[in-house]
Amino acid sequence: MNKQQLFENIKRKKSFLCVGLDTDIKKIPEHLLKEEDPLFAFNKAIIDATADLCIAYKPNLAFYESMGVKGWIAFEKTVNYIKRNYPDQFIIADAKRGDIGNTSAMYARTFFEELDIDSVTVAPYMGEDSVTPFLTYENKWVILLALTSNKGSHDFQLTEDPNGERLFEKVLRKSQEWANDEQMMYVVGATQGRAFEDIRKIVPNHFLLVPGVGAQGGSLEEVCKYGMNDTCGLIVNSSRGIIYVDKTENFAAASRQAAREVQAQMAEQLKKVTND
Repeated sequence: MNKQQLFENIKRKKSFLCVGLDTDIKKIPEHLLKEEDPLFAFNKAIIDATADLCIAYKPNLAFYESMGVKGWIAFEKTVNYIKRNYPDQFIIADAKRGDIGNTSAMYARTFFEELDIDSVTVAPYMGEDSVTPFLTYENKWVILLALTSNKGSHDFQLTEDPNGERLFEKVLRKSQEWANDEQMMYVVGATQGRAFEDIRKIVPNHFLLVPGVGAQGGSLEEVCKYGMNDTCGLIVNSSRGIIYVDKTENFAAASRQAAREVQAQMAEQLKKVTND
């Protein structure tokens, strides 16, 4: 999926919502534990309930890897289900991979050849040769960690060099030598507030994947005020705030309602760039 197709989906659905599939066997409704594949049964129900309200799904690999082979099977079934039934969805493998070049090449092969996923999150801190293997695939996206929403982001990402340049700013500037806004996005946590202003000065046209709205306390209005550009430029993720709002047999309907509420807010924000 290219950048224009992504924007067309956003305009058509009046949404830039990404539903994070952080599927924890210990948090899903108990009645699903009777299913042959509880993780997939949960994901399928969530996807069917929310697909018309969002433009992307983001399975977090840690939640599947924690289950060993069974988890990987559930992850692959989830990806295939989305591709088969909702082909307009942008799929993000939230894997945060990043290693020396030949290892990164194998990670890239896993997600872009074997699984044929649209994008993967990548850690940039081993430098160019750890990222470029992911950039050799046409119509695939690298989503580079830039400024995350966790408390520990202050430990490294916000540190300044003698010239006053913060580390996340260095990542943004340097990585633009590797790829353009048709192949690279950046992770920027919703809790970073007005830092979006500084980020947009460096990467005005790139899409930003924004976790942290909802359960983590980020403000959608603030993210849009400082981060939205003329092609929206935002994919805002919500995980716990949508998928775990209910633990009864009505969990999917409750998730749909939560997603609908976020989508309605997004529709209002999008009027600023779509003139609808």
